[in-house]
Amino acid sequence: MSKLFDAVDALVASRAPLPPPAERKRLRAAHGLTIDEVATALEVRRATVSGWESGKTEPRPPERDAYARLLDKLAELYPAPADAAVPAPDAAVPATFTGTPAPAEARPLSTGPASEAPVMTETENTQTTPASATAAAPAAAPRPARTARPAPTSRRPGAKKAAPAASAAGEADPRFENGPLAVVDVEDGKVLAYCVGGLVLDVPAKSLPSLVDWTLKEARLGQPKLSGPGRPADPLIVLTAAACERYGLPVTLTEEERHAGRIPEGHKVIKQLTRADWKLTKRGFGPWARIYRPAKGSDRQCVQLCIPSWNALDVRHWGAAGQLPPAELARVLGVYASRVMTPRGSTAVTGLELMTALHPPTYAVRDEETGVLRQADNKNPGSLGKDPIDHKNWPPCEVPDGHPVLKDLPRFHVRGPGEKLFEEAYDWARPLTDDECMRSNLVGLDVNMAFAAGANGLVVGLGEATQVKNPVFDPKLPGSWLVDLSHADLSRVKAGKEWVELDGSLLPSPFTPKGDRPTGPAWYATPTVAYAVELGYDVTPTEAHVRYDSGRYLDGWYQRLRDAYLATMADLGVDADLSPQDFLAAMDGYKSRDPELALVVTAIKATVKGGIGKLRERPRGEGWTAGEPWRALSRPTWRPDIRAAVISRVRMNLHRKMIKHAVFTGQYPVAVNSDCVVYAVDGESPLDFLPYREGKPLPGGFKLGVNPGLVKHEGTQTTLWGEGVREQYQAPELNLARYIKDGIVTNKDTGE
Repeated sequence: MSKLFDAVDALVASRAPLPPPAERKRLRAAHGLTIDEVATALEVRRATVSGWESGKTEPRPPERDAYARLLDKLAELYPAPADAAVPAPDAAVPATFTGTPAPAEARPLSTGPASEAPVMTETENTQTTPASATAAAPAAAPRPARTARPAPTSRRPGAKKAAPAASAAGEADPRFENGPLAVVDVEDGKVLAYCVGGLVLDVPAKSLPSLVDWTLKEARLGQPKLSGPGRPADPLIVLTAAACERYGLPVTLTEEERHAGRIPEGHKVIKQLTRADWKLTKRGFGPWARIYRPAKGSDRQCVQLCIPSWNALDVRHWGAAGQLPPAELARVLGVYASRVMTPRGSTAVTGLELMTALHPPTYAVRDEETGVLRQADNKNPGSLGKDPIDHKNWPPCEVPDGHPVLKDLPRFHVRGPGEKLFEEAYDWARPLTDDECMRSNLVGLDVNMAFAAGANGLVVGLGEATQVKNPVFDPKLPGSWLVDLSHADLSRVKAGKEWVELDGSLLPSPFTPKGDRPTGPAWYATPTVAYAVELGYDVTPTEAHVRYDSGRYLDGWYQRLRDAYLATMADLGVDADLSPQDFLAAMDGYKSRDPELALVVTAIKATVKGGIGKLRERPRGEGWTAGEPWRALSRPTWRPDIRAAVISRVRMNLHRKMIKHAVFTGQYPVAVNSDCVVYAVDGESPLDFLPYREGKPLPGGFKLGVNPGLVKHEGTQTTLWGEGVREQYQAPELNLARYIKDGIVTNKDTGE
């Protein structure tokens, strides 16, 4: 009889409705269970249970039966309070790290970015992951199991169905039901396409042109547009080395081809594409090739190719992603695509394309005569427009050397601060004082996503600059200002409404990347001059190039990347609302918890830095000579002024924290490199010297946390190590911040 009862219980459990996702979390937490414990008991992955609790996925038999029974038993033990509202099925809760030290309550991992988080206007983002964080991107795809091969273009039995892509209105789009991309590989003589979510398709295409046709007509790959006036993302096909061989492409490029960035125009595969009426962009057939036919109205035919064996996935930005098996690579790229966007090239290119995707240059209007949709003549409000700024109209101070506007300068002329806007990240160090030499350790702090935080809420110019003589400085007006700040003495600065005394010799100047005090008039971006006013210095510009057409162009870009970063870090066990102690514990070895998601984090960070750097792309060979235009100047997103403003704000934000810390603790930095700052202290942890009171940090100072603008522990080395390497290389001001992470000193700063 007991077997019959068990069978009846199982039958009831298989049809019993499950409680809403948030209630599932409440029941688990009420019994003191962690996600890992539930996953182990049900013999599933941690991310699977997290997906059930967030509502992004639903359990399926046989795990569903056991999970329903567990929840039913817990509901008997912990009934919901009578006055408590039943949580909505899509309610989400913030995640937290469940490792040592264990927090009081274990919570599920976040499964996506926040799509409607408020824009922060402070110098750092201190909010936790919003409740909508699980609604914007699907859960990280599980590693698919290998199963028997199905009929062509069908799902493999047992493979999890990929969640349909959501349109801009939040509805499923059947055009992209198989996800944004596929990794094409050859196995046992069959061509297979590995998609996100464990889906595997058979590919009938025998040639590259037919593969492109299959992708557009049958694969159902792509991604919905990120903004109303935008357009959907083109499908991405990743070709493994075996797939390259199958379709007649070289597995690796020759040295000449690597230098050119493409295979020769006469290659047989390019001839095949030409005969099939497919075209390539001006960059040709390289690691990131775009194959298209001219659009007819709204009918767009374009496929993006990615070839990892041609170094498409740069190891500096993607780690070892290029060496992953096809299913795992599809998972990594799929998570990145769902949370950032479908890659359009390198992380730098994708970072720049994301700006355009969120702020399309124009919008579609219907022609009154023909009824056909076409681009509007007016630019989309808040965008940079569809036409680049004429290179002749650029202020000479804002452009890099070799720009056409500088062609009349004498040969070998070196522009000084009074001729050139030089807003760069910090690279400053000083010798240790006698007191600092007695400290036991050097501890480094690194600002999370510093350049993303610098973009948050920043007002930038959207059009051409206007030259103004003897202007009155306006901190709300983006532009470049010629100001003499040589009188700025950091020994006495204004902190709020009061003046404070400091040892200015132990602080870097905020007005130069090397930390030196200015010696005369120099060009500065608006955030730098505004900070000079904040510190109480007299500011009298003699000239300016300002932009009256302005806006917070980078806000959506920041939010998208911030949410992607926070969601992925939450999946790795590092939540946004952890205490300082738990945050440091969670960061310890977080990459080893899921190495594939750790690659996504690396790529997101590279997207931020690369996107900002791409705003001032320099010539890349191609026979360019100084004084002549180069390719990047022909795009609206070539905006060195925006790059300068972001970097300026990053440097000011960091200096503001150093000032706050010095005023409150009397401690001064010994080295600063970009977004990393090093202090000489007694202790090995940031908690040994950061001024926390009852768990609360110094207002405006350094705060531990995962949000952009907050800091993490970069590394600790002994003071003897620091003095030893400086003595070894006879470099008293060797920038120790560059090597604080692992203590390994390279020859970059040593001159050897």
